Amino acid sequence: LAALERQVFDFLGYQWAPILANFLHIIIVILGLFGTIQYRPRYIVVYAIWTAVWVTWNIFIICFYLEVGGLSKDSELLTFNISRHQSWWSENGPGCVRKEASMSGIKGLESHSYISVIGCALEYRYIEVMHSSFQILIALVGFVYACYVVSVFTEEEDSFDFIGGFDPFPLYHVNEKPTNLLFKQTYL
Repeated sequence: LAALERQVFDFLGYQWAPILANFLHIIIVILGLFGTIQYRPRYIVVYAIWTAVWVTWNIFIICFYLEVGGLSKDSELLTFNISRHQSWWSENGPGCVRKEASMSGIKGLESHSYISVIGCALEYRYIEVMHSSFQILIALVGFVYACYVVSVFTEEEDSFDFIGGFDPFPLYHVNEKPTNLLFKQTYL
């Protein structure tokens, strides 16, 4: 649900790299759930590996919005240089007031306007950082759960008892009593 929520807001902001990453994340989560329901440890292992990639992606997003290591939140990296859009939260965050001013002197662009945003209670980059931090927390819990489920499934596979298996006292054994004792009980 958190990935779907994040996907919606990334669609609203036209941020194509996060849209693709979220889509892939949703598919892998569904695969992991399917693996859990159908007792397929390989699918769960794929999910566990993906959580490491997902944590790395979210760390990158945090560094991007906090401008760590030469990254700039104003770059067009997340939109693949297709548009000048930013996070949806940059204009629609809590307490933000949008002011639109039409660009005068340019004919034919009456519908385009300059937007300034003032009075935000929380900067959009911190909202994005909180989203990514929450995703990391969920991914870490999912990783631990995936490792637990895989260990339980592999223990069940190792403890499977074949008919006439290697147990010293098998469940299905041949009755070693002589046949005359079996018939004696039926006559009583």
